[in-house]
This record gives sequence, structure tokens and C-alpha cells, in this order.
Amino acid sequence: MKPTVAPFPAARLRRARQSPAIRALVRQNALGVGDLIWPVFVRDGKGVEEPVPSMPGVVRRSVDLIARAAREAADLGIPAICIFPYTAMEDRTEDCAMAWDPDNLSNRAIRAIKDAVPEIAVMTDVALDPYNINGHDGFVVDGEIVNDETVEALVRMTLAQARAGADIIGPSDMMDGRIGAIRRALESEGFSNTMILSYAAKYASAFYGPFRDAVGASSALVGDKNTYQMDPANSDEALRLIQRDLSEGADMVMIKPGMPYLDICRRVKDAFGAPTFAYQVSGEYAMIQAAARNGWVDGERVMLESLIAFKRAGCDGVLTYFAPAAARLLNG
Repeated sequence: MKPTVAPFPAARLRRARQSPAIRALVRQNALGVGDLIWPVFVRDGKGVEEPVPSMPGVVRRSVDLIARAAREAADLGIPAICIFPYTAMEDRTEDCAMAWDPDNLSNRAIRAIKDAVPEIAVMTDVALDPYNINGHDGFVVDGEIVNDETVEALVRMTLAQARAGADIIGPSDMMDGRIGAIRRALESEGFSNTMILSYAAKYASAFYGPFRDAVGASSALVGDKNTYQMDPANSDEALRLIQRDLSEGADMVMIKPGMPYLDICRRVKDAFGAPTFAYQVSGEYAMIQAAARNGWVDGERVMLESLIAFKRAGCDGVLTYFAPAAARLLNG
């Protein structure tokens, strides 16, 4: 049904914009601290807080300081924190064996956070790129990123994270069939309550550059990820991927990147009604920060405007490096 509007002056649409109180009454979408997931970077060492130059305000933290950051997040009301490891080149191998080592950086960070702040949800990343000498999310055999062998490794990685105490598994690799394999493995090992937030529509985007700096993958990557991540020109494919991952046992789905793909967020939410998230990725964050630090935009207002855009597009929540700053503003 098309909306109808009475002719002017019976209808004066500015009436609904005349004061803060009236605008609050008719506002369609709201952003709350409970909508935020905070991605954090963990590195080796103790008492280390190392700035990421391409992501102003973002740091790599050692495990002990990651636990402290989780306490900060919980105190602000942020419900979940997502861990990404910065792995030295000497720890990266062809077989990616560190990915499922119970004592790798991610698993140590999970345990430290759950010991210090048991009430916060811990999300992980499931992909081989932090541990792969080639920088790819899957095994590379004769120049090809192989699917089925990678899925077997992702299952091992998932189980190591679940045993460490992860609440939410985040497969970001884009291999075919990995959600079903991960779900079956979690059920068989007794982790029936461990959730899967699938990076179901992850695009081969140029917006990931600062993130790759943050995890040390920029120099490691050989070639590109176009054979497994999505073509930015496609949208119908995203719906097929979402449908598949939900049918295989994903509890929630994610679109990545965020703002350049708000149309995908809207289509996914309208089509499936499942819990839908977006990732406001490193390139989006870095652009806003750079413009704000040069005085070209009001950083706080642009940050909040960008985040409400995800809610307007149908997202239930967003992964964002702005999470602590946004939470402080939203908390007043």
C-alpha cells in the first residue's frame, strides 16, 4: 500500500520535526549500547598496548590488557567483544597448525576474558589467515585456495575456541559448507549452546586494508581473495549465501563491509528476518577518523550517524571499532 498524505496545509510534515521532544516521539530507529560488538586486536607480550597507525585510536593489546579492555566494555554496557590475533610471521606456516593450538593468542585471550569478565560474550574469528604464511583464509595448494581441506581445519579451530570458552563463533572464511560442518562438530562435542554468527555475505572489498595492517597480514597475502569472497557487484548471491548458512545452522548472519552494503543488509533482513549484523570495517572507521582529525567533519556526530544507518537498514547490531566511544556518548 502506498502512503497517502493530505494536501498542504492540512499536512505540514515539518510539524513532526519542530522540537527535540516531538522528534523523539516519532523517531523510527534507535541505537543503543546493546547493539554494539567491539572488535579488539590481541598480540603477544605483557603490558603491551601498541597503536595501529592506519587505525587512529585502535591498539593491539597483550592478553592481560585485553582482559582489562573487556572489563571496560562490560562496564559501559557493551554486550560482546570480538578477538582478532596479531600473529608474527615466524608463527605462520603452510599447515596453519597454530590456528587450533589451545594456547594460541586467541584462545589465551578467550580464557583471560572469561576469567575476568564472565558476563561479557566473547566472539571469535574462524579463518586461517592469521596463521597462514600465504595470508589466505584457507589452505593454498598449487596456487588454489582449497575448500574441503580448509573446512576440516576450520572445524578443528572452532572446537579449540569452544573449549577455551568462546560464546559466539564467527566463521569469516567464506568456504562452502563450513557452517554445517562447524555446527555438527559443536553438537557432537557437547557445545550445543555455542552460537554461530556467520560472515555469510563477505565481499572482496578494498575497505579491509587497515585491518590487514592490524593483524599483520598485509605483507603476507599472496594474490587476492576473489575466488572465495563475494564480487562487490553482486547482491542476489548474498541472499543465496544467507539462506544456505541459515539452513546449515547459523544462528545469526553478517554482511561485511557495512556502509557500502546497506542495501544488502536491508534485503537480508526483509527476506529472512534472522538476527542480522554488519561489520563497520577498518576502512570505514579510518576514513571517518581521518576526516574528523583534519577537522573536515564532526567526528562524534558522523560516528553516531553512521551507526544509526545500520539500524535503519535492518541490522540488529554492528561490529564497530567505535564501540567504546559510541557507548560513552549513548550513556550520556
